[in-house]
Amino acid sequence: MIQIFGTKKCNDTKKAERFFKERGIKYQFIDMKEKGMSKGEFNSASQAAGGIDSMIDSECKDKDILALIRHMSGDDKLEKILENQQIIRTPVVRNGKQAAVGFQPDAWKEMSTAR
Repeated sequence: MIQIFGTKKCNDTKKAERFFKERGIKYQFIDMKEKGMSKGEFNSASQAAGGIDSMIDSECKDKDILALIRHMSGDDKLEKILENQQIIRTPVVRNGKQAAVGFQPDAWKEMSTAR
């Protein structure tokens, strides 16, 4: 089952939902403002997407947290990201071990055909 982690206000999240809806592919939307990602979900997605840094939105509004996280490493960095999920780039689209971060229709297409 495809999971879309994002926020209702994020345009790229809306594009991801539309992408799967138009193709008749079932997905689960997880609102990161309400629930957020678990440590396991985040680790799985970051491994598939190319590491923790690929999950961070360098354009996010919270520049202080962003600067702090950039200078952290290991478990401290992970914990701080999980505490401040507004800095995660959205959408995070997952299908099993596959994941794509941000607007990536080619990756979504690949996920939707790998059933």
